[in-house]
Amino acid sequence: MNIFPPGFEDDQNNIAIDFDGVIHNFDKGYHDGTCYGDPLPHSLEAIRKLSRSYKIIIFTAKAKPNRPLVNGKTGTELVKEWLDKQNISECISEITAEKPRAILYIDDNGYRHTDWTKTLNWIESGIS
Repeated sequence: MNIFPPGFEDDQNNIAIDFDGVIHNFDKGYHDGTCYGDPLPHSLEAIRKLSRSYKIIIFTAKAKPNRPLVNGKTGTELVKEWLDKQNISECISEITAEKPRAILYIDDNGYRHTDWTKTLNWIESGIS
């Protein structure tokens, strides 16, 4: 099944990866708004490997245009600096706050929806 509209066939090669809690630890939450965390085990190696075959897009609320500046920098600039510091930015095609077209989304806060009965049961059992 082709889920991409005509003219967007290249998006079939996208993998979208959340930033906080997936690439780096997010153990202080928002904290001071900076990108403070250490890389999660194997995250950088996985991104390097995936980037050889796929276009890697980082999606994060930090990149929202209405997010306040932190130390005079946008969230996108802070994420880019963190990626540069980890020597991984060359593997990243884009940083966005929007959900991009992709064949896969890697996110620590995701839920794999298959049908609404199971989804509602899961929600009613207590989201944690």
